[in-house]
Amino acid sequence: MPSSRTSQNPARVLVVEDDPTVAEVVARYLERDGHEVECVGDGAEALRRALADPPDLMVLDLMLPKLDGLQVCRKLRERRPVPVIMLTALGEEMDRVVGLETGADDYVTKPFSPRELALRVQSVLRRARGALVPTGTGVLRDGDLVVDVGAHEVRLGGKEITLTAREFDLLVYLLRNPRQAFSRTALLDQVWGWSFGDSSTVTVHVRRLREKIEDDPTDPHRIVTVWGVGYRYEPLS
Repeated sequence: MPSSRTSQNPARVLVVEDDPTVAEVVARYLERDGHEVECVGDGAEALRRALADPPDLMVLDLMLPKLDGLQVCRKLRERRPVPVIMLTALGEEMDRVVGLETGADDYVTKPFSPRELALRVQSVLRRARGALVPTGTGVLRDGDLVVDVGAHEVRLGGKEITLTAREFDLLVYLLRNPRQAFSRTALLDQVWGWSFGDSSTVTVHVRRLREKIEDDPTDPHRIVTVWGVGYRYEPLS
């Protein structure tokens, strides 16, 4: 399908959607942005293709035949660092939260605007390619927490811990702005690069970060909640 506009950063996108009409509309909008799009109608085939030849990004429906979207995302995350935008049903908040906790980078609720999805794709691709928060090199330290920005490596007590790209971005931003309170909306703008979006995305990522860097995630001392505002990073050293 010819493109009427060309993206500055064209990508290979795998669209996993069992509704042919939805898949066609999504593909058309992404191709207009210059992306190369492949559509797959079931989860098992999508996982096979993504593992054999990883795309730059996957748009993944939650409800799929053979293998549902959560299983696809979980199995893919175990093997490949492919960014994932999940499509979920309107109002299914638990699906969105579970999807993010499984490793999805973003979600869009159905029915959705294809243009909004295309903008989300651009945002996730920019972050995945290092165009957002973690610029430059250098090492950030807070006690036994050491973040090597250039190497994209995090160590806690000398032991390397694994973060998703978005978790890494969020941690770097908070470390670079200690003792400053940020609303969820501000973090969406500064870390995600969104001027719109559901703030529960931030809440889920903060919870996942706490589980990885706090001694007791239920009583956090690094990433603290500022009631009525959002979150603040409190250095331990």
